[in-house]
Amino acid sequence: MHITQHTDYALRVLIYLASNEQRLVTIQEISERFEISRSHLMKVVNQLIRNGFVEGLRGKGGGLRLARPPQQIVVGDVVRKMETDLALVECFHETSHCLLTASCQLKGVLGAALEAFFASLDKVALSDVLGPSQRALLHVLKRMP
Repeated sequence: MHITQHTDYALRVLIYLASNEQRLVTIQEISERFEISRSHLMKVVNQLIRNGFVEGLRGKGGGLRLARPPQQIVVGDVVRKMETDLALVECFHETSHCLLTASCQLKGVLGAALEAFFASLDKVALSDVLGPSQRALLHVLKRMP
């Protein structure tokens, strides 16, 4: 399984917001902290908002925060909602042109592996990946200028 950069950034945003739960965080702050393009990060954050993981507050003094406690955000859900294509190989698509599709045993094996991958991620909440070192590294007392 390959996780796209988009999903990687989404997980980083969630970890950062969870590490700074007591305050609002700006996209600019996250962009600078992780050295990620602000415009790319805006796309990621918009999808996190649409999927109910993040709440965005507009206007002066606005910012981002988790839409629910980190204990209620499951990593498997985040990956499923952020990834646009979970097909490991061509035959996972209905428009597959592979000659082996009708009798291939590999599709079942890969499908089971994908299920196991998500079963593992479904056991992990955002709060489970926030150790003291992550919190210390990412916690900011106030907004960065």
